[in-house]
Amino acid sequence: MNKFFTVYDRYIFKQVLLTTIVAILLFTIVWIAPEMLLNTIQKILAGEYTLKTGVLVLIYELPKIFGKAFPVGLLLGSLFTFDKLSKDSELTIFRAVGMSFSRILRPLLVLSLIVTYLCFLTYDKWIPYSCQKLHEIKGQNVLTQYIYTTKDENNHPKQAVIVSKFLDKEMNDIIVMNFAQHVYDDLHGLSNILVAKKGYKGQNKNGDPSWVLNDVISYDVNDDGIFHQIGTYDRIDILEGNDANDAYTIMINSTKRDRDITNKDLHAYVKLLNHKNLDEDYRLLLNKYYQRFFHPFVCVLLAVMGCLLGFSKPREQRLIGFTIAIGCIFVYYITLPFFDLLAEKGVMLPILTASFPPLAFLAAIIMFYKSKDL
Repeated sequence: MNKFFTVYDRYIFKQVLLTTIVAILLFTIVWIAPEMLLNTIQKILAGEYTLKTGVLVLIYELPKIFGKAFPVGLLLGSLFTFDKLSKDSELTIFRAVGMSFSRILRPLLVLSLIVTYLCFLTYDKWIPYSCQKLHEIKGQNVLTQYIYTTKDENNHPKQAVIVSKFLDKEMNDIIVMNFAQHVYDDLHGLSNILVAKKGYKGQNKNGDPSWVLNDVISYDVNDDGIFHQIGTYDRIDILEGNDANDAYTIMINSTKRDRDITNKDLHAYVKLLNHKNLDEDYRLLLNKYYQRFFHPFVCVLLAVMGCLLGFSKPREQRLIGFTIAIGCIFVYYITLPFFDLLAEKGVMLPILTASFPPLAFLAAIIMFYKSKDL
């Protein structure tokens, strides 16, 4: 172990680690101070939060910031460290004693792999957990509209369920449209419409999962599109079996952002969307799922880029390297929504939209490496 991690390795590892921690802290302070901290203080003064609640809100906001701060901090930390080593001629000494660029890079790669794991863990575990806690603390009730459609083997609609409002398993103002099998001029007629004030996910009489509607008004529609019979029912079960579970899963996850879901649950949700032929949502979230693995790896690439930008001549302006570094980070984060849109609309495959930014960084690293003539 001592032969692998020499005095030089420990020295570089420590220097980059300290500057990375400082950069992460500064990034976090700058991110949290302007709006998030002010809003929390205002709610404490207004009596909406206690002091303890306000502190917890800020703590649970940190994982979302760290997800972006880890790559940025590592880039700036490695850049500052190697720039200082260049200005102090220490890198010149290291090269003079026969150390190759790959050998100089070794302690930095070890640190970047550690940060990569922390970044991966942040998106997989810490951010979903903190988002759940924030929802509990802020008492955010999810009330939104949801539409679910079942289709037959010919991909023709059988039933459309419209939920105006829902919270957990309880639903309000539900409309169910049952489509007729006959098609008129490429339009599907309706055979029946159900209207219910209340509903919930429960079980039918056989114990199978179902959506239960209470106090239902039923409107039967004839072939001419006219209501010919109106009935009232205390209870009607719809979406029984797997349809009940699938519809509920999609409804609950439709109110969440991808960052609120763990990798395991996100993968299962993506498979369900594909099974239900919800193509746009499927492509977008598949892209987000792939990003969970590519984004942490960016930590390694940014660490190497920071090292390359830090290799400079003694009189070369430090501002140049930092400007390029900030520009790369800005372009990376500002283009992510663009690639999300390309994936969602099917312009590019999700695997390509998720991998393109890291590959662009890799190309930039190769370019910088050749320009430095190392």
